[in-house]
Amino acid sequence: MFTIDAHLDLSMNAMEWNRNLRSSITDIREREKNYFDKPDRGMGTVNFAELRKGDIGLVVATQIARYVAPENKLPGWHSAEQAWAHTQGQLAWYKAMETAGELVMIKDKIGLEKQLALWNNGESNDTKPIGYMLSLEGADSLVTLDNLHTAYEYGLRAVGPAHYGPGRYANGTDATGHLNEQGKNLLREMDKLNMILDCTHLCDDAFWDALEIFTGPVWASHNNCRALVNHNRQFSDDMIKALIERGAVIGGAFDAWMIVPGWVRGKSLPQQMDCTMEKVIDHLDHICQLAGNANHVGLGTDLDGGYGKEQSTYDLDTIADLQKIPAMLLKRGYSKEAIENIMHGNWLRLIKNTFSE
Repeated sequence: MFTIDAHLDLSMNAMEWNRNLRSSITDIREREKNYFDKPDRGMGTVNFAELRKGDIGLVVATQIARYVAPENKLPGWHSAEQAWAHTQGQLAWYKAMETAGELVMIKDKIGLEKQLALWNNGESNDTKPIGYMLSLEGADSLVTLDNLHTAYEYGLRAVGPAHYGPGRYANGTDATGHLNEQGKNLLREMDKLNMILDCTHLCDDAFWDALEIFTGPVWASHNNCRALVNHNRQFSDDMIKALIERGAVIGGAFDAWMIVPGWVRGKSLPQQMDCTMEKVIDHLDHICQLAGNANHVGLGTDLDGGYGKEQSTYDLDTIADLQKIPAMLLKRGYSKEAIENIMHGNWLRLIKNTFSE
């Protein structure tokens, strides 16, 4: 079934993990087997071939670069200008993959319809370009709002103002505090450009500020439920209900510590913790029960987002295994229409309503 994944850090994997996503998963894992610089070495789950095998013809692909102040112990860049330059290197990789025929940027309705027609023409997906819609995860790299306009011109269509910790525009996961004036101005400028606000990673205070200020389209590309795993990274039921009222879509994330309670990063193992795709569906189903329908959930896996098989569902070997989900949903009583909405329809509706032409 045609599938949309609303959050993949493709350029981060290529530029920071030094993964050639044109290689096979086997070759990528084999090349990394003696690397120990990152915990997920040899455990990658995403490349172009597996995306095609999984009928994933459209992804929301990120640019990401964090600014860190001197007292901030998180990894990141020491100036916004450095962070901006890093995102431009990521953009250059996306463009190189377009030239190679692996990717095609989707930034308007015409491009979207063309991609949908191509991927639904009944022919093999083996050589089709994968559509990507560009999103910025954490706005730190926007030196000024002029950079936002520059990014919009080259195709950026969604922005998440925060990532982990304190940010230049908003505070994110494990941080607290309301939007600063710069963050409020960012949202107002995004409104003018009809960009999508990604609420993922916003701390609670900033989340409520953002929904009050921003009037345009909203989604949460990769977020699970606080009621099932109690952490500030997750959404409370009140936050989920507010997003539903705004017509938002929330993408189920596949990072194990967000899926099952009690996960200890670096120690817990997926099988030991019974971390399965069914548990991801528990999060999706929780949102559906709050909404009373299946119109506000999708997939935003964040696979290979700084973790691999060692910290995901144990019944997933590669991203192609997302095609197991329709059968799981069917067993839970979801209708064919609802399943299609979860796999792609809800994201498509939101994106189509956002794009003018």
